Amino acid sequence: MPRMQGRRCVVTGGGRGIGRAIALAFAQEGADVAVVDRLAGQAEAVAAEVRALGVAGFAFAADVSDEASITAALTAAEESLGRVDVLMNNAGISTHMSFVDMPVAVWDEMIAVNLRSVFLGTRVVLPGMMRRRFGRIISTSSQLAHKGGRELTHYAAAKAGVLGFTRSLAYEVAPYNITVNAICPGPINTDMTRGGSAEWKQRKLAELPLGRYGEVGEIAPTAVLIASDEGSYYTGASFNPNGGDVML
Repeated sequence: MPRMQGRRCVVTGGGRGIGRAIALAFAQEGADVAVVDRLAGQAEAVAAEVRALGVAGFAFAADVSDEASITAALTAAEESLGRVDVLMNNAGISTHMSFVDMPVAVWDEMIAVNLRSVFLGTRVVLPGMMRRRFGRIISTSSQLAHKGGRELTHYAAAKAGVLGFTRSLAYEVAPYNITVNAICPGPINTDMTRGGSAEWKQRKLAELPLGRYGEVGEIAPTAVLIASDEGSYYTGASFNPNGGDVML
């Protein structure tokens, strides 16, 4: 039997990259999936791929950093799915900028999209999980939450915040049979990574013990593990598929 048969899942930032790979992996394992993305067309394209796998797929557009927008999208997703068993907080952005040149607006945007969104999305679905005494909250952090990165103070700070959120919430909701975990990918072959400067990409590649960037299909199995019954004894954990960039 598929490992996620009957599970009902929401994936934010699901329109491309890691989010798309996770949404499709959940569907392949028998889960119904609601795809949330800033771009409605991207969300619907992935939802169609989900439906082609024989499960229910829904699409919702939202700005995950905006309270009203993400609340409306996740409320609608919960109504369409019937309930939310798994929330995958995956939406995120990345920019490179030296700290001394960083405007407050750039810092605030990074924190809003990469950290505030995790709080906002989780707050919508958690009460239902607590009533049903079951749930999985998974958030995408980064290996840079552990090690930091040049010209990435805002990004590393936001992703480290995700880990603090994960560990603290895990204590609160464990009595309700809800687990809270984070995935900390290394550099993955996505639009976000490809958008970096040639100098940064060359330097990053040289740091990786495995000598290559990861692929989105190498991250999705981790999400399936901790969203399924096989991952029921993990909580407050950070999973590190990063090619050896950080060894914990």
